[in-house]
Amino acid sequence: MLQVSKILPRGQGLAPVLLKRAASVELDWDVRQKSRFDATDSQGRRLGVFLPRGTVVRGDDVLVAEDGSMIRVIAAAQPVLVITHCPEHGTPFDLVRAAYHLGNRHVAIELKPDHLKIEPDHVLADMLRAMHLIVKPQDAAFEPEGGAYAAGGHHGHDHAH
Repeated sequence: MLQVSKILPRGQGLAPVLLKRAASVELDWDVRQKSRFDATDSQGRRLGVFLPRGTVVRGDDVLVAEDGSMIRVIAAAQPVLVITHCPEHGTPFDLVRAAYHLGNRHVAIELKPDHLKIEPDHVLADMLRAMHLIVKPQDAAFEPEGGAYAAGGHHGHDHAH
């Protein structure tokens, strides 16, 4: 088993040609939010991933193995609920209200300008439909917000300048 204990967010600093040649591993959100897990990469190698506690792996991150090889992370498609506003009964602002109510319930949410994504939950789906939002199940990559205090921030940009 190949051990992995280093992560490069979004492959930062790596030449595109190196990323193109790298093996890949497809992981869903449940696995990517763990700091220790096993996986198999696109070359059939078994990986034992041991990252610092609290590390969250994102799609496009690069894992570095003990032998120096690199493994590009792909956010696997998984069941999600895609939430959009109803053009007949509401406005795009309804998504802001929905994000507020979901946040109050500490639900992991992927925020996009025109939709939200959450993991499937029929109770939350019913609540959102009652708010006149459109909720559709779909298989898609899930990249929820990391939260205001997440290490490195979601966008990796420092505003202390």
